Amino acid sequence: MAQLVVGFTFLASGFVKVADPMGMAHKLHAYTAYWGLPVSDGFLMEVGAVVMGVAEFMLGVYVVLGARRRMATAAVAVVMAAMTVLTAWIYAVNPVPDCGCFGDALTLTHGETLAKNVVLLLAALYLATHPLRVKRMVSERNGWITSVYALVYAITLALYSLHYLPLIDFTPYAPGASIRKALEGSADADQRLANFYLADPQGGEDLSYQVAEAQGCVFLLVVPQTEVADDGCNDRINDLYDYCADHSLPFYMATASDSTGRADWCDRTGAAYPILQAEDTELQAMVRSNPGLLLLRDGVVVAKWSNNNLPEVEGLEARLQALPDKGGALWRLLAWFFLPLLLVVVADALWIGHKFYRHHIYVKQFKLKRIMRKKIVAGNWKMNKTLQEGVALAQELNEALTADKPNCDVVICTPFIHLAPVAGVINPELVGLGAENCADKVSGAYTGEVSAAMVRSTGATHVILGHSERRAYYHETPEILKEKVNLALENNLEVIFCIGEVLEEREAGKQNEVVKAQLEGSLFDLTAEQFSHIILAYEPVWAIGTGKTATAEQAEEMHAFIRQTIADKFGAEAAENVSILYGGSCKPSNAKEIFSKENVDGGLIGGAALKVADFKGIIDAWK
Repeated sequence: MAQLVVGFTFLASGFVKVADPMGMAHKLHAYTAYWGLPVSDGFLMEVGAVVMGVAEFMLGVYVVLGARRRMATAAVAVVMAAMTVLTAWIYAVNPVPDCGCFGDALTLTHGETLAKNVVLLLAALYLATHPLRVKRMVSERNGWITSVYALVYAITLALYSLHYLPLIDFTPYAPGASIRKALEGSADADQRLANFYLADPQGGEDLSYQVAEAQGCVFLLVVPQTEVADDGCNDRINDLYDYCADHSLPFYMATASDSTGRADWCDRTGAAYPILQAEDTELQAMVRSNPGLLLLRDGVVVAKWSNNNLPEVEGLEARLQALPDKGGALWRLLAWFFLPLLLVVVADALWIGHKFYRHHIYVKQFKLKRIMRKKIVAGNWKMNKTLQEGVALAQELNEALTADKPNCDVVICTPFIHLAPVAGVINPELVGLGAENCADKVSGAYTGEVSAAMVRSTGATHVILGHSERRAYYHETPEILKEKVNLALENNLEVIFCIGEVLEEREAGKQNEVVKAQLEGSLFDLTAEQFSHIILAYEPVWAIGTGKTATAEQAEEMHAFIRQTIADKFGAEAAENVSILYGGSCKPSNAKEIFSKENVDGGLIGGAALKVADFKGIIDAWK
């Protein structure tokens, strides 16, 4: 819930800003003016508005889709902390009438804004402290597609809206709005339009009603501040005025500039049209352009143009007869974003679920014999149990499985000292025996090492290689592990080969890259026949002994990726037949859910393997 609330709030806030960046630029200008900052450059305000909108939009996308979870949740928490402090100050000081969180699309009181931000801050802090609980809606591998698409969408929308006008008009002066009804106090009119005010700059006479009550078309040239207005379009403006004069159509200019500014405008543009006085904030809402053009028909807003797309005089009469366009811009823009995004998410889900089974097609096409891969639960005792305790544990497990036969293969991997004695007390038809390691040498002066041949001579049939603890504590490299794998296979040992990423690699989204490199570094020199004696164990290192557990979906995603990697290297049959175990804090309480996933073939169990009840509870998950 926190993920959706925070994500969609950021999406909505960012969308409003990129859909109407000029509106946000006006808000920023209000802040800088209050603080007395020497930032009056409209271009800088526009850049700031676009950057804010795009950043919020992208963070919303990341949180909703669960992409770049650590970065996104931390950034969201920082943003919400800053915004909460800012809105608390606004609530106390009241420097601006509206904070601008959602532009003109949704106006909240300062108290409502503060309450909203407090709730969002709490949710954001929860996500930032639990980034792995953010549900991933699209795989890490395909996350870049949605990132690039969202970024291009947001920037394109913002630049288009700046150059022309917003495709969605959140202001009270949207096409279809009736200024006349608002001034008359009609209940069905947007009451914000009651602030519409035009006056004769000479005598101060209120001309608002005269303009709103006029029959037919009225053109209103909106120039909030003549000093910074673009006068490059003045020829077209003058042509429009001449057209209106010839056709008896009222044409006015409205500005908030003083007499000096008005006179300067007339000198620069040769303006001959009447100029009315208006309030700056209201003019900024009328048209998001300086200058901009507003067309009224019978007091109703019909159309707007920016200084970059003012209408041509030729054919204008026919266009003036067109009805106002009220329909569907919001839904079209949302559809342009969400429909492709939804397609990516659905395609990605299908890709996760099915792309790794392309070998099934190959099996049919080439009539390969499909062999069901083994379901295995293997216990890794690590450095635990004395000789006597280990033999007793093995006997207890053997008795439990004799009384209640398992539905899967069971293997216990013990310290070297246990191997021979344990081999004598277990039924090899019920329990397989393995070592936790072997040397990368055949024999010789290697004090303390135990060779693969020695392991095999005890009666063991399996050996664990590449465990994360061996990699981390004893610095076993891919080359060392390659030698160990080859020697183990030469001595007819089944290899349980461990692969997996640490927390930093998972949070950086590099888990696929890391796991593939581990496979390539130690196993990809094997033949397909040799590889048939490999059992893979995916162990998310961040979930071993930490109490954290990868979700069943995370386990399935990684196991599926591993199977596809094997298919790409050794072919479809090898990928179909290799057993891939999960090795990250698997317990009786979660084993059934994890083992239910298509690509999870069992578990490599650590601490829970030291108690028969717990270990058998996991084994029974296959029942």
